[in-house]
Amino acid sequence: MSTILFKNGRVHDAVTPGSRNADILVKDGKIAAIGENLTADSAEVVDLTGLAVFPGLVEAHAHTGMVGSAMGYEGSDGNEMNGPITCEDRAIDGFNPMDPSIKLAAQGGVTTICTGPGSANVLGGTFAVIKTVGNCVDDMVVVPEVAMKCAFGENPKRCYQSKSISSRMTTAAKLREMLFKACEYRDKLDAAGDDASKKPAFDMQLNALLPVVRGEMPLKAHAHQANDILTAIRIAKEFGVKLTLEHVTDGHLIVDQLVAAGYPVAIGPTAGQPSKIELKNKSWITPGVLARAGLNVSIITDCPVYEQGHLRFFAGFAIANGMDPFDALKAITINAARHIGLEDRLGSIEVGKDADLVVTDGCLFDVQTKILQTWINGKKV
Repeated sequence: MSTILFKNGRVHDAVTPGSRNADILVKDGKIAAIGENLTADSAEVVDLTGLAVFPGLVEAHAHTGMVGSAMGYEGSDGNEMNGPITCEDRAIDGFNPMDPSIKLAAQGGVTTICTGPGSANVLGGTFAVIKTVGNCVDDMVVVPEVAMKCAFGENPKRCYQSKSISSRMTTAAKLREMLFKACEYRDKLDAAGDDASKKPAFDMQLNALLPVVRGEMPLKAHAHQANDILTAIRIAKEFGVKLTLEHVTDGHLIVDQLVAAGYPVAIGPTAGQPSKIELKNKSWITPGVLARAGLNVSIITDCPVYEQGHLRFFAGFAIANGMDPFDALKAITINAARHIGLEDRLGSIEVGKDADLVVTDGCLFDVQTKILQTWINGKKV
């Protein structure tokens, strides 16, 4: 059992705007108390006088450890390209803990990532939530299967144009087909009950979709262009399944529709020039516009598209383009945790949550600010 007492830090808890001077007591990897003049027998004391403390940063959508960062795409396991439907695949089985980008993420204050397959396939497999320290995924994982990746737009078209997909219509049709089959599979299993003779033949892909059609796991929809975003919403409502929206490049163009739908949005990556037609409207104003509209907004790097340690700077760019600074902090902490369904454990400095903390010598979003310490589960990494 370990006890650590962080003294005299300027705490930005991602719960209330601004900061306050406070102590943080950590016991066995969890935040046990927050307040002034805390004491604890036999505790390791960490003096943070003059320093700022933030929650460990959370990225709600990345491909870290899946698409190799050190050697480009050589050795990558981010997409299974033998067919457009690979919902049976799991990020946890392809994640490489030795990928250098994971250490860079921790050095940049990112303590938790939601990572998984890329966007080549209509259904690509499940994402996992992983802490950014360790050499074995089984020790690093928080949730082994947290969301089912699906993709709309140009990527499935490009990857399967000579095989089975050359239009957005077919992408949507293939997703619908699998959801119809999964619902039928679910209904047959439910009707069979404990009678094995009445159960349908086991199907690996449909079995993987059961958590989606049972409402236990969201579809994690890659969608940049406005029509793709709206197609994702249309299909989710049609089948009554949960949904999170990823990238949302055209989000500022369809604010009313997004607000009416109410799904969480993870925006980015916004840096760099548009590399394909569906990115032509990407803008740093998008996070602020959607946050002011009341949506749960996260900001992402889509690592390794951009280095995960730059997540805080991406939030800074959003601030420079009109986003409220507190909304920007939430977009890389508690909102991202909420996006992946783990707001009760991650994303803010509150009693009972994981002791994931980032200590800096100044404003988190400032390029001159140094991250001095990153703590994950109450351990300095």
